[in-house]
Amino acid sequence: MSASPIDSDLLVLAQSFRTTLRHAVYLSRSMDGDGELTTMQMSTLSMAAEEPLRVSRIAANLGIRVPSATEQIIKLEQAGLVSRTPDPTDSRAVLVQLTEMGRSAWEDAGRLRNERVAALLAHLDDDDRATLAAALPVIGKLSRTA
Repeated sequence: MSASPIDSDLLVLAQSFRTTLRHAVYLSRSMDGDGELTTMQMSTLSMAAEEPLRVSRIAANLGIRVPSATEQIIKLEQAGLVSRTPDPTDSRAVLVQLTEMGRSAWEDAGRLRNERVAALLAHLDDDDRATLAAALPVIGKLSRTA
């Protein structure tokens, strides 16, 4: 039994969506060039800001291997931005969480990035900004189901 073919309009939309996301990532990364935190460091801090996370989860979210994530986390720990503690549910794992200094650095970097994006959004007209605002919940929904 074979799966039904995917609608060609959905494939075109999927390609356009992927291309737009890729360009959005490039844009986001280009804004990080003169910041104190790299894109990967900012992403790691953002994940740990919500709740303590295992290194393996951080690696999966970043799309990298656990040893690479561990290397990034060690650098953040040496800078005083995160701490690692044993996972109470699994003695083999550790949890990564923000320190007070890490939360402050993450918030400051986030404010700077928001200001840069807001400057770009100011170039859009009201209709384009409304369209973008309406699309964000849909993009969020896709992100949560993936």
